[in-house]
Amino acid sequence: MIDLRLLREDPDRVRASQRARGEDVALVDALLSADERRRSSGVRFDELRAEQKSLGKLIGRATGDDKAELLKKAEQLKADVKAADAERDAADTETQELLLKLSNLVHPDVPVGGEEDFVTLETHGSIRDFAAEGFEPKDHLELGQLLGAIDVERGAKVSGSRFYFLTGVGALLELALVNAAMAQATAAGFTPMLTPALVRPQSMAGTGFLGQAAQDVYHLDKDDLYLVGTSEVALAAYHMDEILEADKLPLRYAGFSPCFRREAGSHGKDTRGIFRVHQFDKVEMFSYVAPEDSQEEHKRLLEWEKQWLTSLELPFRVIDVASGDLGSSAARKYDCEAWIPTQGKYRELTSTSDCTEFQSRRLQIRVREDKKVRPLATLNGTLCAVPRTIVAILENHQQPDGSVRVPEVLRPYLGGREILEPVAK
Repeated sequence: MIDLRLLREDPDRVRASQRARGEDVALVDALLSADERRRSSGVRFDELRAEQKSLGKLIGRATGDDKAELLKKAEQLKADVKAADAERDAADTETQELLLKLSNLVHPDVPVGGEEDFVTLETHGSIRDFAAEGFEPKDHLELGQLLGAIDVERGAKVSGSRFYFLTGVGALLELALVNAAMAQATAAGFTPMLTPALVRPQSMAGTGFLGQAAQDVYHLDKDDLYLVGTSEVALAAYHMDEILEADKLPLRYAGFSPCFRREAGSHGKDTRGIFRVHQFDKVEMFSYVAPEDSQEEHKRLLEWEKQWLTSLELPFRVIDVASGDLGSSAARKYDCEAWIPTQGKYRELTSTSDCTEFQSRRLQIRVREDKKVRPLATLNGTLCAVPRTIVAILENHQQPDGSVRVPEVLRPYLGGREILEPVAK
């Protein structure tokens, strides 16, 4: 959530942010009104309580008719205090509910617009000219079947559409990717974490995933637990309701977990293969920093993502995501998109978001420095979303005979294997 003081002092900035996101601007005025009622009812309650205490002292010294009159007044005052207390609580509840609906403030440098209004910041690597090499590239599913690595038919039989098995070298390739990604993150100073895949509602809401993203979340009604769509949720809630010492920052965690997404609204999109699925594994970077350091940390997270994709020898570009395509928690987001040869376009492989103080305010995570306590900033960055990374590796490193060259960084985790060979039928 945002700082209410900022809302009061600069409501036009908040309105502009809502407008840039394509979200409800009227929410700002509704929140300002609720906040004013909350504060005025709080003042009214305090005044009545003070009057009640003063009256209590007078009653103690009064006698006869005077005391009877004061007792009558005390009864009325008691009712007024109770009403003022209820009004204050109602206004506070309304304020908090509206505040939770308000997205983070968009960074002023974010391009304004929808999904296609991003700005390309960098392009890395060379796109292969398969025609010049004399063969038509196969897509990842055909390659995965040749290698005995991907089985979507049995995935659908067992679990339904958008599920899959990774088999043989496919399973080994996932383990290689996870180990290599964790090795890079550990070398960069991240603490490796294996995180829960089920979280409580306050953890999911605190990270902002029960707002605009709620339709994409799996909920277990009987247990009132949510399946995470990213380990960001567990990593953000890890220090929920805690005060961290400033000299311990930055805190950096690299979480590995299964991830679950309904893929609501994606009917007909990426139905072939494993690019868009309901369950996948991911290595996620997460940082806790002082608010004034968040922009520099954001750049560092992006550099680690670029290092990873470069080590996989993948052609990719970096985009500055437009305001209307930001998640509710993100003030700014960079995506790294790898080139997918058979689609003839770049597709998102990693992303990193600066969430500023938005999540820490919702999760009550603060930092103490010089005896002062304040919210801190949180940031996240995908290092390796496994299925999409496998898609990019298979398609970009394929050979004419259907074999796939293994990027050097992964070879130590695949027993030194340099080539993934098609299996004999």
